Amino acid sequence: MKVLKVSDYASLSKKSATLIAAQIIRNPGSVLGLATGSTPEGVYAELIALNKQGLIDFAGVTTVNLDEYYGLPGEHPQSYDYFMRQKLFSHVNIAADCTHLPSGMATDAEKECRRYEQLIDRLGGIDLQLLGIGRNGHVGFNEPGKSFPPLTHLTDLTEDTLGANSRFFGPGEKVPTQAISMGIGTIMRARSVLLIASGPDKKWALDKTINGPVTPQVPASVLQYHPDVTVIYCD
Repeated sequence: MKVLKVSDYASLSKKSATLIAAQIIRNPGSVLGLATGSTPEGVYAELIALNKQGLIDFAGVTTVNLDEYYGLPGEHPQSYDYFMRQKLFSHVNIAADCTHLPSGMATDAEKECRRYEQLIDRLGGIDLQLLGIGRNGHVGFNEPGKSFPPLTHLTDLTEDTLGANSRFFGPGEKVPTQAISMGIGTIMRARSVLLIASGPDKKWALDKTINGPVTPQVPASVLQYHPDVTVIYCD
């Protein structure tokens, strides 16, 4: 595990985008695993700038997102489908049919989980997986528990996660209590992983991820067993 502390959020965003850009340049047909939330927003802004400057080309890139709220349509402003279109996809030259997220409106959640896992397999796996980290150590929506979920699955969100995500929803708007998420096993099969974290509220989770015992109580700690992980963080 390579750990890099940078001075501020702007540096984190630029350095992370540079690593993702290098992956695209090495392999123009890369399969990128993407994340949502506030931390990756700066990374996506940097990637858009690099694309506008002609330094990277998304024409051959395929993306698979970590997760999606269950029960939200893609048009909902708080869905991750909407987030990705607003923050990245609509600003770069990536084909719409090469961007993939779980369906939050699937009538059969288990069937949708199998479909998404099979899609990743058909694509040949993920070349680089971008991850954020929750205050409780979750990655994707793999919450602390008794075991590491091996595959894409429907999960109940913890009160801590619901509280952290409620700020994105309007007053009185119901925050979804479930999500479809790649499993820990799915994430661990990515050929490389880039974990980013910003702010003092992530300090505990980051310390346990890097230095603590590997335990499903801190899901991100399993990354200690991955052969190619880069962690970039700032206070």
